[in-house]
Amino acid sequence: MSEKMWKTRISTHIDKKAYVRGYPLEDLIGNLSFSEAIYLILKGELPTDKERKMLDVIFVSVIEHSIAPPSALAARAVISGGNSLHVGVGAGILAFGEAHGGALEGSMRFFQENVGKNPKEVVKEYFESGKRIAGYGHKYFKDFDPRAKKIIEYAEKLRFNGKFLKFALEVEKAIEEIKGKKLILNVDGAIAAVVSEMGFDWRLGKGFFIIGRVPGLVAHAYEELVYEKPFSKRLNEDEEVEYLGEPPRELPESYKNRD
Repeated sequence: MSEKMWKTRISTHIDKKAYVRGYPLEDLIGNLSFSEAIYLILKGELPTDKERKMLDVIFVSVIEHSIAPPSALAARAVISGGNSLHVGVGAGILAFGEAHGGALEGSMRFFQENVGKNPKEVVKEYFESGKRIAGYGHKYFKDFDPRAKKIIEYAEKLRFNGKFLKFALEVEKAIEEIKGKKLILNVDGAIAAVVSEMGFDWRLGKGFFIIGRVPGLVAHAYEELVYEKPFSKRLNEDEEVEYLGEPPRELPESYKNRD
């Protein structure tokens, strides 16, 4: 038999019956919570009750963060252009990047590649080579990120406060000591440390943020669709735009009437 082009370990159909990671889908319905099903589909095995609870905490922590982030603005602006809900939500997801939602992956990779090393030496090496350490610092929160604090509290309660979280907090101290400025462990960094402790690969990092934030984007897209008028997000150029280009000028005669 020739080798098949597409391969997957996630799901299949046998005799018209759906299986997810080997379990009949119909058995999962009503027996697994959404977070348990997410754990199963990402990890390949059923979670413990503590793993389920930890994922609940993580997903709720990133579900929404006001209308200001690029993803919410993108979703609402695209809906305002006359598009349907799924198009707006898709636009919001496409707005995720290194500055918005991307730090989780970078932070997971940083922890997984450096845990076990001397935190001060790692921080010093990164700073000297001009590399940014993802998962630290926040525009508004300076003393602590309340979302990160809550995640850490539950990580300690549920016993996901092992080597990764310890390393993350030691890096926070090392940054302040070396830089002379406190850069707090933010929500991305806290999640990164905990899901690393749970055994998730860093390449899933953006996925955790996407899964958690999509409900918020759906809410924004729906609100814009139902309560706002189309094209209501047009900028007031006089009050909100500063033009930095050339002043009004004449097109050269040599470019006119060239038929």
